[in-house]
Amino acid sequence: MSIQSVTTARAHPTATWERVFEKLDRKGPSLNIQIRRAIVYAIEIGLLVSGDRLPSSRQLSNMLGIARNTVTAAYQMLIDEGVLVSRERSGIFVGDRPATMRRPVTERKPDTIWSKRFAARPSDFRHFNKPRDWLTYPHPFLYGQFDPTIFPINNWREAVRVTSSHQAICGWAGDLIDDDDPDLVEQLCVHVLPKRGIFARPEEVIITIGSQQGLSMLVQLLCGTKTRVGIEDPGYPDMRNMVKLATGGYTILSMDKDGVIPDETFGSCDMAYLTPGHQCPTTAIAPLKRRQALLQKAEANDVLLIEDDYEADLLLENSSELPCLKSLDTTGRVIYVGSFSKALAPGLRIGFIVAHPAVVEELRVLRRLLMRHPPTNNQHILGTFISLGHYQQHLTKTGLILARRAGLIAQLLPKYLPQCSWRRDPGAKSFWIRLPEGCNSRVLEGLARERGVLVEAGDIFFANQQDGVRFMRLGFTSIVESHIESGLAILGSLIEQSRVQH
Repeated sequence: MSIQSVTTARAHPTATWERVFEKLDRKGPSLNIQIRRAIVYAIEIGLLVSGDRLPSSRQLSNMLGIARNTVTAAYQMLIDEGVLVSRERSGIFVGDRPATMRRPVTERKPDTIWSKRFAARPSDFRHFNKPRDWLTYPHPFLYGQFDPTIFPINNWREAVRVTSSHQAICGWAGDLIDDDDPDLVEQLCVHVLPKRGIFARPEEVIITIGSQQGLSMLVQLLCGTKTRVGIEDPGYPDMRNMVKLATGGYTILSMDKDGVIPDETFGSCDMAYLTPGHQCPTTAIAPLKRRQALLQKAEANDVLLIEDDYEADLLLENSSELPCLKSLDTTGRVIYVGSFSKALAPGLRIGFIVAHPAVVEELRVLRRLLMRHPPTNNQHILGTFISLGHYQQHLTKTGLILARRAGLIAQLLPKYLPQCSWRRDPGAKSFWIRLPEGCNSRVLEGLARERGVLVEAGDIFFANQQDGVRFMRLGFTSIVESHIESGLAILGSLIEQSRVQH
């Protein structure tokens, strides 16, 4: 039976059922939920109104080509919730709903009205531009995204169930004002930070919405218009942009193969942003002597240090991790920023800052002004996930998988990209690749995307865009192992086409 024949047979049709269910994925999961969402959405936007009769469960199952039981279950749930009503011998109808307000038709004002009002123009800065639909690409060599096949679904569900009891909900559903979930803070202090060499008290920890918010709050708290902030180059572009918004400029720190050099430029800064664990984006690991030298220079010149340890936890190689700057700090000048994004899932948006209590106290007030506190349910779920041993298990499993991918890429690069040079220090989740003379990574990025291969052009990491035209970053956290070789083969075939004629 066709959809059209059913809709015309209804006495008072108010919507085309093709439109109501146009986004239904018949091969996708949770058809029950998809049907319910489609009906509720159609009601909310006015396609269906109170009193409209829905097709019978048999008719709708025939329309959509799905099991009748699925439709029956969806209808029953909506009936139980009062969205639909069942009338004996008459059918199923849309229940009584408040009248839906119509969107007023107004003429759009020209953008020039707003262009004069902006105190800053963040859109003028260079930003990462990763495809939102990266999961649909067969070869996503992207950094910072996650492979859904690795995510510990069952263990995460257990943590969600544990934190969804009545007693647990009463514990996290209230407004904590500027506090954090005490269980998550305890798990950080007991299970996570000590593995990084940090032994912190709860008053030295604050939870953030990812490391990004942590860095943003630190810039707001510590950077005035005259604050001299040292930035790595190449380095993390979002931090560079945040500092530029706050101070109008930044100081480029001297660097070598081991990362930032503790020279006079470094010593002249009020604050320096560092990624010594794995330098972003070169993956360089600062040796212990370099870390100690940075601390000594910072102490001698009263330089505050922000240590972004964004790749901590996941040790992909069997090697001992060097102590982070924070663990070597004896004066309290190092502010440590961490996150669960790279190790677990970026969408979780939970990070943390470890700093002197005086800093954390001010950050709490600042965070309260901005958004009070991160969602406590997510905090409590993560704390439970860690306490049950699931986090450590996930790190071990994921580390082995990513180590295999890294080893495979290192083995295949000489075969498919022999004209390139590259670097990846132990434990890093990406390769930093230099293209041959005359090649442009931005051109290569575009060519590769057309062939289903996603890579990151390296110019975004440099203050001077031209300095990075021959570099690109090749991540492997989001690509499955079986797609690596074919992706590298495609990439290698495009190298010559990326040459730019001068």
